[in-house]
Amino acid sequence: MKDHSVKIALLKTLSDGAFYSGEALGISLGISRAAISKHIKGIQEWGVDIFRIQGKGYQLAKPMNLLNEVYLKQRIHNPLYLYPVIDSTNQFLMDRTDSLESGTVCLAEYQENGRGRRGRQWYSPFGSNLYLSMYWNLEAGIAGAMGLSLVAGIAVIDALESLGISGVKLKWPNDLYFNDKKLAGILVEMSGQAGGSASLIVGMGMNLSMQVGNSEIIDQPWSCLSDVLDGESVDRNKLAVEIISCWNNALEEYEFKGMSSFVARWNQLDNFIDRSVKLLIGKREICGIDKGIDSRGAIILETEQGIESYIGGEISLRKNDL
Repeated sequence: MKDHSVKIALLKTLSDGAFYSGEALGISLGISRAAISKHIKGIQEWGVDIFRIQGKGYQLAKPMNLLNEVYLKQRIHNPLYLYPVIDSTNQFLMDRTDSLESGTVCLAEYQENGRGRRGRQWYSPFGSNLYLSMYWNLEAGIAGAMGLSLVAGIAVIDALESLGISGVKLKWPNDLYFNDKKLAGILVEMSGQAGGSASLIVGMGMNLSMQVGNSEIIDQPWSCLSDVLDGESVDRNKLAVEIISCWNNALEEYEFKGMSSFVARWNQLDNFIDRSVKLLIGKREICGIDKGIDSRGAIILETEQGIESYIGGEISLRKNDL
């Protein structure tokens, strides 16, 4: 793993939003102004908006609310890993399932290879969003994990509402939406053998205050939590604590009661309920009216053929603009 300690030290200093000269930064870190300039360019490659004004120095476009390991560990009981830079929070946990305690959490400020559903890249600029994964050992096995991304999504909205944040909806099977734009994505990955327990990794990436200019690679309409809050920001540490707590509660309830106890809540939060949609299954396209989910977590569509339900790893739901 590369040594990013200088870049992290620079970001901690700059995180208050004030100006710092290259000379002062160099003295504090024991390196040259030229080295500071080089590290600043590396930080900018992480998607961080830093500018320099002659005579004043470097400044972040806005203050940065960094994750605080001490704060987090004081407020949750889950084993926790926090990394400034990581390949992928999901992958970190997947590589260690044999030695992890159920409920172990991994957070990061920046993912070099964050991923979404079906191997898509998840854009992960440093310190702008929330990248969070949890390992869970499900005794019911892989067959019992159907609908888990739906449960995780409900829990995230419960966490937001506990912080007074409303208006966020769910899109089947694994996204959170605001004003018909993607706010967050959930990725559930699992391993295990028939007849045994399943090792589950529940991961989430949520856009909090991402800059428009830094997100050209995103291939769909997106929103940030700052949009939900009319430009205000949320404390990333408080948000992480609430999501971890709500995931704990939801996953425990899911183990004991299954999907059925979450159906009514999901249908209340469904962004596309009673709206015209199209469902893509491979090359197949199915049009209908979204009628929510059933007790298995399958999407229910009212089509020309009548009421039909669909479920499967390669299904995605998109708004039908016809």
